[in-house]
Amino acid sequence: MTEPVRLAKALAQMLNCSRREAEQYIEGGWVRVDGVAVEEPQFRVGGQKIELDRDASLLALTPVTLLLHKPAGYEAGLDGVSGKPAAPARQLLTPANRSADDRSGIRPLKKHFSTQALTTPLATPASGLVVFTQDWRVARKLSEDASVMEHEVIVEVAGQLVPGGLERLNRVDHGFTFNGILLPPAKVSWQNETRLRFALKGERPGQIAYMCETVGLSVQAMKRLRVGRVPMSSLAPGQWRYLLPTERF
Repeated sequence: MTEPVRLAKALAQMLNCSRREAEQYIEGGWVRVDGVAVEEPQFRVGGQKIELDRDASLLALTPVTLLLHKPAGYEAGLDGVSGKPAAPARQLLTPANRSADDRSGIRPLKKHFSTQALTTPLATPASGLVVFTQDWRVARKLSEDASVMEHEVIVEVAGQLVPGGLERLNRVDHGFTFNGILLPPAKVSWQNETRLRFALKGERPGQIAYMCETVGLSVQAMKRLRVGRVPMSSLAPGQWRYLLPTERF
């Protein structure tokens, strides 16, 4: 019997290339073992058939950014108010949860789901768009421009709006101070009898609930629809897609 060896070693011998080049081919999803794609260089092979895709490339993998529709109840960097344990939202980043409407044309690789940094935290009870990225340029953009990046949030509310409450929410000189910081102006409008739309820059955890309580309303649910110029669009809860090359925050 053939003694099993690491796939990277077997491929390097087969192609007469370096071990590192073999690992790059494997991690790039270009290698099949008995017809099945294998992305782990340490995978053990014996007498199986090893094939290299004819389009195989040694170019470094391009870092990707993933847009996820986080359902309510999943943790995304901010603790919920209930105190109950919550599953991390990044657990939803699997090939099975990729949206059928993804138009990127990118082949999902296991490398795409590693070293993903959450750049737009969202409270556990809230739902909506969260951004994970491997791209340092995207991470820096969302970090450095956080105070001026506009978020669009739909808020389900209950209670009785105080007279002049909506006007105050929209005033430049609204006077809202949260955690010792004067909040920037927001654009707030009714979507229906129980739903408000907030468009605000530099959103801070708890800010929307505080603003609503100040004018007599209590928040029942929140959903983030947009971060900067990138909308969540038709992503279903729990699904994700790749950020398109043409999209900019």
